[in-house]
Amino acid sequence: MWSKALSASAFAATAHAVSVSVASEGGNATSPYAYGFMFEDINNSGDGGVYAELVHNRAFQGDPIFPKNLDYWNSLGGAGLSLQNLSKPLSSALPTSMQVSADNATNDTIGFSNEGFWGFPVVSGWQYNGSFWVYGGLDGNITICLSSYDDKVFAETSVEVSSNSEWTQYNYTFHPSESAPDSNNTLNFTFATSDLKDSVNFNLLSLFPPTYNDRPNGLRIDLMEAIDGLYPSFFRMPGGNNMEGLQSPYWWNWTNTIGPLTQRPGYPGTWEYENTNGLGLIEYLLWAQDLGMEPMLGVWAGLWLDGEVVSEDDLQVYVQSALDELEFLMGDASTEWGSYRESLGYGPFEIGFVEIGNEDSLNDGAPTYAAYRFQAFHDAIRDAYPDITIIASYFDVKGSTPPDNAAGDFHQYAAPQLMSSEFGYFDNYTSEHPVVIGEYAVTYYPDGDTTRVGQGNFAPYWQGSAIFLLGAERNSDKIIGSAYAPSFQNLNRWEWIPDLIEFDANPEHTTMSTSWEMIHLLSGTRITENLPMTITDGGFGPAYFVAGRSNDTGSHIAKLAVYNATSEIPFQLNFDGVSSGATANLTYLTAPMNASNPIGGSVVEKHVDSITAGDDGAFSFQLPPYSVAVLEVGADNAGKGKDYSSHGSRHGWQGCRSFGKGGSHRGSWGKHGHGWQA
Repeated sequence: MWSKALSASAFAATAHAVSVSVASEGGNATSPYAYGFMFEDINNSGDGGVYAELVHNRAFQGDPIFPKNLDYWNSLGGAGLSLQNLSKPLSSALPTSMQVSADNATNDTIGFSNEGFWGFPVVSGWQYNGSFWVYGGLDGNITICLSSYDDKVFAETSVEVSSNSEWTQYNYTFHPSESAPDSNNTLNFTFATSDLKDSVNFNLLSLFPPTYNDRPNGLRIDLMEAIDGLYPSFFRMPGGNNMEGLQSPYWWNWTNTIGPLTQRPGYPGTWEYENTNGLGLIEYLLWAQDLGMEPMLGVWAGLWLDGEVVSEDDLQVYVQSALDELEFLMGDASTEWGSYRESLGYGPFEIGFVEIGNEDSLNDGAPTYAAYRFQAFHDAIRDAYPDITIIASYFDVKGSTPPDNAAGDFHQYAAPQLMSSEFGYFDNYTSEHPVVIGEYAVTYYPDGDTTRVGQGNFAPYWQGSAIFLLGAERNSDKIIGSAYAPSFQNLNRWEWIPDLIEFDANPEHTTMSTSWEMIHLLSGTRITENLPMTITDGGFGPAYFVAGRSNDTGSHIAKLAVYNATSEIPFQLNFDGVSSGATANLTYLTAPMNASNPIGGSVVEKHVDSITAGDDGAFSFQLPPYSVAVLEVGADNAGKGKDYSSHGSRHGWQGCRSFGKGGSHRGSWGKHGHGWQA
């Protein structure tokens, strides 16, 4: 994550009528990855978020940065709770367990409870699957229940335990008899004091609700459905600062995120909390698979967030780690890492994109990235996997485009005025070194106030980012795609706002932001071929637009956004070959000024109109001063015009694995789309 504190004018622009004619030939084919999804574990969006595990601090993981503790665990009946590193741990990865003793017991029944990630959702009809590991002197029944803080029990079961000198795993299931009114619930484990012979140790206590596609160790259904509503085509992961690590020796080491949960030691995440690594490399690839997204895999490139970098002499081990990671994902059973993946029950995955590092232009990383780090990873990956598109973690390595035919990553966090002014940012950029907009968001107010936009993703700021996205769409022969960041915000604990999707333990509170609704509209209607436009009246600003057609549906499509206008803007829109009498569907979004979506609700108004082309074949309509719109003329509604059922003249995008070579210095970018001046 990074940001720019910028001042921008807040004066509204005068509205003028706009007349546009869209040609039928001479366009550029667009990227099939125009809209994607980026994820990093920030704001408790992995553990406590999309990763569906409900037990907080389930395996007592920690390190010198975030020491191990008993947070979120509480004693019941006077039980003594302590952390122990036994001579016989559960595993070398999970050496610390919670020891329960009855030395100070006040009841005949003792135990412990877990607070969850700020509560537990209890939903009638759900099946909950739980497990735990036990070691020590306990011989009897453990009662496990989900209950409210005022002791109303919603689900209960009993597990017979005969614990001894070996670690033993026990499993259980829940079927709540009724739904809880809220998520203010705990998970409780109790047993008779007399059944405890000495002390007993617990570790890796887990509880999962139903998961998306019923995946074991899977993902939360409501949050996955929210992502699916964005129609994402690529998945940038693990993404962001969380991959880099706060300091040596910690980084997102993929080998610590695969295999059984007992073999995953955890990781000191960069956003002030320990990661369990339950959401690991395989889980990311299954996530991409379940939502039909192309994986865009980030590999660590030798830079820590405190500015320390791996020397050139010591870099090879990390380059080899990246190669091993790709072999693990794509190798067949004859390879060392591919064989291990097969032993876990997974066939090979396909990886088309690899990004080397994350924001290596920051934290004093640029000199070494340009001097040796990028090239070392690039050359090794290209030699082993020539069909993979390699992406530099910023788009002007060595002051120009990335070396060879690599793509670059562009991140933009700014005020809405700046975002809207960058409609033409990439107009003069080369298509031979495509860019992925790996992170973007409006994060500052339009009046130049550098205070961060607060929780809620306020309207109308998303119209500014919509214009930025339309600029990317009209340059889609150069732009691989774009992804908003951050994706999630846990309403109980966050480090960064605004975010795309808000949530807490209660699925009824999951809230899509105003930006989510804008992306849902734009991503849901894809242009496969941008077409030339002739503007006879008006121009760009305060209205911005892009037009083309879909070779998948035969539709003619225009996407429009209006930001900072003083009044409604009239449009006259012609598509070559579409005659009078044709009908179009116009869908546009508006929202009250300075409003954000309330928890579980929406302030965004969706308007749907049917428009008939006049005698001249033009569609006439008006858009409000702050709005985002899609106009679509279906293949069956084009009147007596040109038949668009077959592919037209397409130039530009040649697919993700054949970008060609060359490029131009960023400094040569011309206006309207001048390069960013840092």
